[in-house]
Amino acid sequence: MQTIKAILVDDELNSLQNLQLKIQEYCPSIRVVAQTQRPEEAITLIQQHKPDVIFLDIEMPRMSGFKMLEEIPDIDFEIIFITAYNHYAINAIRISAFDYLVKPVSITDLQHTVERLVHFAGKKSAERAEILKKHLAYPKTQEDQIAIPTNEGLEFIQIKQIIRIESSSNYSKLVLQNGQVLVVTRQLKDFEELLGDYRFYRIHHSHLINLNYIAKYLRGDGGQITMKNGDIIDVSRRKKEVFLKLIGG
Repeated sequence: MQTIKAILVDDELNSLQNLQLKIQEYCPSIRVVAQTQRPEEAITLIQQHKPDVIFLDIEMPRMSGFKMLEEIPDIDFEIIFITAYNHYAINAIRISAFDYLVKPVSITDLQHTVERLVHFAGKKSAERAEILKKHLAYPKTQEDQIAIPTNEGLEFIQIKQIIRIESSSNYSKLVLQNGQVLVVTRQLKDFEELLGDYRFYRIHHSHLINLNYIAKYLRGDGGQITMKNGDIIDVSRRKKEVFLKLIGG
């Protein structure tokens, strides 16, 4: 079994100890090589132990988890954030293919995250770190990238390349500007949350579109749009009012 070296960073001692116990009991592939309540010390520990992953609390009084990462020039390890809050930063983490756990950390969530870590460990972690930093900044533009999980690993594409996303059961089909279609194991609602700040709108329960690619809108009960690649999509009646405001109609 592959052994993954981990460092735990959390200013709350109880949270730190509980996480270590859960990892020891339920995640045999993880070996905790160090733990600390002080992010300043964590930077030194990372240099000493060269971990494969750090479990990092976001909200810490002296230095936040994000601020700590800014102090590390070369991030060549995976990052799993620990947070008690579900705020805007979570989307920045998810869109960058970073994982996170919400306190109190459940055993099921922890095991799922570790399984994902074993599968993706070491694959483009530095690139994901840079994407995370960009997504935490404002303003958001379609020049930003999104990490798409595929059978081979992760594919990084610019958001502006996505024309539309179509729901297909528990899968989603991404239609790209170059004609490529990516099928990924994420539901449409996940992309709706991730891309809401990037001029994407869900015009139908099965369709999320990039508003920058609308070529024509035909009025009707709900209406119908033609995308610049020629795709024709119905607009649901309940989405029509908001949609017309978004496009200035």
